Amino acid sequence: MRSSTARTAITLCAAASLAAVMGTASAAPQAPGAVRAPQPKPSAPVLVDCLWKPDVRPTNFILACGDGNSRLVSLHWSHWNQSSAEARGVNVVNDCKPYCAAGRFHSYPVVVKLDHPQSWKKNPHQRHYTQMTLVYTHDRPAGFDRTVSYPLWN
Repeated sequence: MRSSTARTAITLCAAASLAAVMGTASAAPQAPGAVRAPQPKPSAPVLVDCLWKPDVRPTNFILACGDGNSRLVSLHWSHWNQSSAEARGVNVVNDCKPYCAAGRFHSYPVVVKLDHPQSWKKNPHQRHYTQMTLVYTHDRPAGFDRTVSYPLWN
């Protein structure tokens, strides 16, 4: 009976020692060529709108949040990834002549580029694009350069 108890105690000690070693080994870096569990792919950055809502590949986007006198419409995205996004669409801009309430809206074809993704202050686990560049492909609003870059709100 005594030898059975001693054998059981030795077996339990060996199992505990093996578990401790395996726990340490599992925390160590994996050997080259070892199979790793798939890591979750980080979500693509978002575009934050005037109401602080995140969006991916929006069809429309307001640039002038205060009065809506400049907006992007009919956006068709060619790509949207971890570092940048690009779309073609139309920038609809009020000429504000003689004043904005009486002005007329004009449409200008543009290429929209988003880049410089960073963590979003409202949700640090979510990345958002922090810069937008508009490239006017034909006409452009009076006083605008062919390429205009805007910092985006955080």
